[in-house]
Amino acid sequence: MRISRIFGIAALLTAGGFAAQAQDVKVNILTEFWYTQMMDANLRNNGAQNVVSNYYGLDSRFAENTFNVKRAEIYCNYKINDEWAGYVMFDPSLTNTSSAANAATTNSGATLQDWVITWTPKGTGLTVKGGQMKMPTTYESTLMSARDIYFFDRAQISRVLGERRDRGVIATYSYGKAEGFKGNVSAAISNGTSDDGTAGKTAVDQNAQKDYTFRFDGSFTSAHKFGLWYRTGETNLKSSSTVSATLPANWVAAGVTQADLLDNRDKTTATGLFYSFNTEKVHVLGEFATGLVGRRFPTLFGAAAAPSREHLDQKFQTFAVTGFYKMGAHQVGARYDVFNYNSGDDYYGAVNPYKPTTGLNAGGDFSPKYTETTLGYNYVFNPSKNTYGKLKLDYILRSKNFLRSIAGQSGAQGGDSLVLSIQIGY
Repeated sequence: MRISRIFGIAALLTAGGFAAQAQDVKVNILTEFWYTQMMDANLRNNGAQNVVSNYYGLDSRFAENTFNVKRAEIYCNYKINDEWAGYVMFDPSLTNTSSAANAATTNSGATLQDWVITWTPKGTGLTVKGGQMKMPTTYESTLMSARDIYFFDRAQISRVLGERRDRGVIATYSYGKAEGFKGNVSAAISNGTSDDGTAGKTAVDQNAQKDYTFRFDGSFTSAHKFGLWYRTGETNLKSSSTVSATLPANWVAAGVTQADLLDNRDKTTATGLFYSFNTEKVHVLGEFATGLVGRRFPTLFGAAAAPSREHLDQKFQTFAVTGFYKMGAHQVGARYDVFNYNSGDDYYGAVNPYKPTTGLNAGGDFSPKYTETTLGYNYVFNPSKNTYGKLKLDYILRSKNFLRSIAGQSGAQGGDSLVLSIQIGY
């Protein structure tokens, strides 16, 4: 809907010294309510593990049997003049606190999600954004709106890598024409605090370094979209702190040296690519990414445990493939989704921590490679306005390792889910 001359929120629309003076403001709201049912008693029998494991990008709203508000996103877009504009997005359904377990994967603990000032100098093809926002990475997370999601949620590659909002600046140069070939080249610099497992994007920046993100994305007509991206960053600790550090005894016993710390510095990288084909009848999407786990699960000075599951040079690999067929009000499809946090099978010491040979879990395989196969059906309330409202029914088949390996665990680690979701946008 469009609201003119809203003086009551003029303070909100004041950004960088430019006040919105009687300008039109566009407000959109997206709500989603869901019911989820775990298809076995795993969470009931393992109550102590009814939390999201850091290694697996499960939504924290999943429980054995529950109703929940998935999202209540409020978007406010405002234009100051032909060059200056901005937008905010917040979600009051989210809490203002975050736990290490949840923030490490979704970083969604704060109500304020996006706050962006946009400068588009005339005739240059350049757009500069500053504020709090997603960095230019995965397609499904940054180039596909929440209204257009076909399943209960985005794939793991986006949930883990793309949904992390950060504070910084993005510059994008665009060329070409939408009806033919169009390209966008983006470069970003940001605080990197979105990888902080306790405070996330709301943390005060104490990073001695910054994160850098680069992406090329293009389109050929409205049907084909493609791109590749790269992001890199290091620990927030100064080099002097690392040099003078005393290694914990269990690190030394596991074979970690001072050189390991200096060489790796919990560096995190991610390189990805994507391709999307979308028409009135068919939607196909493929995404892939790989890189260093690094700071996402920091090892530096984690003295409480040996650095077995967070190898300083440990690599991840992830991909997701989606296909949907659209028949007016009815849509059917499937997605195969993989995230492997130890694609090189790296670990310190002589014992593989993922495959214990002694103790209660001897013979188990807790390798951090987690998969989801999702089968989906959507009923669109108004096919001519398919983003306004839909009912989504999903069955999620999980690999049997999404719960943590904790003494006292009963039964298999898996647990399929059935999710019924109603999405309304206005």
